[in-house]
Amino acid sequence: MSAWKNIWTITKRELGAYFGSPLAYVFIVIFLLLCGFFTFMVGRFFDRNQSSLIESFFIWHPWFYLFLVPAVGMRLWADERRVGTLELLLTMPVTPWQAIVGKFLASWLFLALALALTFPLWITVNYLGSPDNGVILTGYLGSWLLAGAFLGVSCMTSSITRSQVVSFIMAVVICLFLILAGFPPVTDMMSQFAREWQWFVDVVTSLSVMTHFDGFQKGVLDLRDTVYFLSAIGFSLFTTSVILRTHRQS
Repeated sequence: MSAWKNIWTITKRELGAYFGSPLAYVFIVIFLLLCGFFTFMVGRFFDRNQSSLIESFFIWHPWFYLFLVPAVGMRLWADERRVGTLELLLTMPVTPWQAIVGKFLASWLFLALALALTFPLWITVNYLGSPDNGVILTGYLGSWLLAGAFLGVSCMTSSITRSQVVSFIMAVVICLFLILAGFPPVTDMMSQFAREWQWFVDVVTSLSVMTHFDGFQKGVLDLRDTVYFLSAIGFSLFTTSVILRTHRQS
């Protein structure tokens, strides 16, 4: 119980740090504006005459998160290293894993809050038609898991460097690879140039977030997709712990 108490203490501290600065409010406003603009203007929600959020709302989330999630996660450890509080944190009666999980949960809950504030879109769809709310709920779950995977990557890159800018750039590059690896034009091009290495193309495609997020968008709750996102989060946090443990020993 003391372990979870330490995790929750760190989580509350980090959440307070978010809302104690303009970062949280700027992020939420930008995210909601992007969701509204791309859903109604770019996604042509009203022109489709369909009570669905698949092709006008959820389809844009990987691209929103590509930049917004690294912006949230870049400060997790880079800021601690820059101001010199990382050493203090690691010498407290808190294990590295508790600190990592606490910081990650705080950021993930913050992203969940931003996602939940898009509820007016759900209300609009239900007002204009009779959508399958189960599909919409699955899409929200997939979006949150996708944000968690990108956040895990950002947490990992933040532990490598003292610079938030460097952490942001590294996270964007890795997340962009995870998107493009399953993007149809990219997979088609790889298939043409590597016809004899189709197994390699399949492996790269299986690593893509797009491949696993597609099922959630369509309302398909596949255990394999859920395990993929949770595994991506777990691997990123494990790598973060290795990096921090190396820093602690040095």
